[in-house]
Amino acid sequence: MSTKAAKHQRPTFVVCLENGEYEADLLIGKVYRTGKAEKNDRPADLRVIDESGEDYLYPAKWFVPVELPAKARRVLMTAHAA
Repeated sequence: MSTKAAKHQRPTFVVCLENGEYEADLLIGKVYRTGKAEKNDRPADLRVIDESGEDYLYPAKWFVPVELPAKARRVLMTAHAA
C-alpha cells in the first residue's frame, strides 16, 4: 500500500481515550473495531463498533489507532463478527 493511500485509510482497531456522555457505549481503554466510512461521514468523525455491537460515529479525537499482532486481530475480528 502506498504512503498516500495509507494516510486516507481508516484504522481497523482503535483504543478509546474519551467517551463524552457515552459512558455505556464506549469504555475508556478498550480496543474497538472501526466500521467502514460512509459517504456523508465527516472527516473529523470515526465510525466505531461500540458496546451495542452497532457502528456509530464518534469524534475521531477520542481514539488512537493501534496495530495488533495477527493472532489478536483474528480473535477480535471473530469476536466482533459474532
